[in-house]
Amino acid sequence: MKKIMHVLAAAAALSTAIAAAANAAPMPCEQMLKDVKAAIATAQVPAADVDKAKAAEQQGLDRCKADDDTGADQHFAEALKLLGKK
Repeated sequence: MKKIMHVLAAAAALSTAIAAAANAAPMPCEQMLKDVKAAIATAQVPAADVDKAKAAEQQGLDRCKADDDTGADQHFAEALKLLGKK
């Protein structure tokens, strides 16, 4: 009986860890790229901020092409912040 309880406890802990990892996974960079492009198209911020956002977009695109979704998401989030979207 104790072995069964230990196995069940271990399975529950593993399940919790997997769920936490799934929730922390980066958003696919292609989706955030769409959001950035839409935000740039409708931006109502100073041109200098749009230029900075475009630079962050390009850096994010470079990371996306390198299959680094986490790095891409960071640059895209910066671009969205500059555009007042997040």
